[in-house]
Amino acid sequence: MRLPVHLIEEELRIFEVKFKEAVSSQVSMLDRIMRYIVKRKGKQLRPMFVFLSARLCGTVNESTYRAASLVELLHTATLVHDDVVDDAAERRGFFSVYALWKNKISVLVGDYLLAKGLLLSLDNNDFRILQLLSEAVRKMSEGELLQLEKSRTLNLDESVYFDIISGKTASLLSAACAAGAYSASTDENLAQRMGLFGEKVGIAFQIKDDLFDYASENVGKPTGNDIQEKKLTLPLIYTLNNADKATRRRLIYIIKNENRDKRKVQYVLDAVQQHQGIRYTQEKMQAYKKEALDLLATFPDSPVRAGFADLVNYVTDRRY
Repeated sequence: MRLPVHLIEEELRIFEVKFKEAVSSQVSMLDRIMRYIVKRKGKQLRPMFVFLSARLCGTVNESTYRAASLVELLHTATLVHDDVVDDAAERRGFFSVYALWKNKISVLVGDYLLAKGLLLSLDNNDFRILQLLSEAVRKMSEGELLQLEKSRTLNLDESVYFDIISGKTASLLSAACAAGAYSASTDENLAQRMGLFGEKVGIAFQIKDDLFDYASENVGKPTGNDIQEKKLTLPLIYTLNNADKATRRRLIYIIKNENRDKRKVQYVLDAVQQHQGIRYTQEKMQAYKKEALDLLATFPDSPVRAGFADLVNYVTDRRY
């Protein structure tokens, strides 16, 4: 499954240059950290969603490039802050900013990226796009805090799980699609439609991420990691709600008290397999993917629409 980069090659090339400009700083240490971040950027999925949404709804323009930069600035800021929160030494197989520059600098770097994003929009009067993305950052923070709160009480409610992932993951993808559509069309209806599409893809994306915790192949994320962090994801929630009382009690005890014991974590992983937790979760992911593709099908057929469908399929079929 390939990414539809060929459709927006020129846009991504120009974006690279503009993003580098957007993060540059006169402070030499900060500029050095920014260069480190730019060199280790991931697959740039979110800017792709911005550009494809813009192409689907109109013409890419300067406002679209700023929207893509804002999305990437906000996303990068949250990753830098997340690594502090999670005490994470690695990010995408490289040392994290937190590992190299520690707490204080990481928090300030995240703040700097947020401020750069705000100014990029405000200096160019992109108020609607800033509003869409500020709303997403609010939802992301709420989603993360809701997850922390519920991991203490071991929440078993599936609807709360969807509230959490709608906030922490889907909201940014939703805003990226809405901002891309709005930048190219200034049409609120199109922005809303693309925002809903982005939300469905974002939920499917996070479910796929949560499934990786139960995968046996090497996915760049340690298996059983979510269990060790007491994060209740959908495969586990389904298992706990469908297991007999004794099994459920044992599983909850392990998650609360023995989540660092590899053999005990393996018992949990096996129980999820036995109770069809993986199968159920995959079905849910496919349902959200179908809703996204159905929304996409309401647009006229075009190479961009087909490329967008490839991107949606990539999100659910990726190996890491």
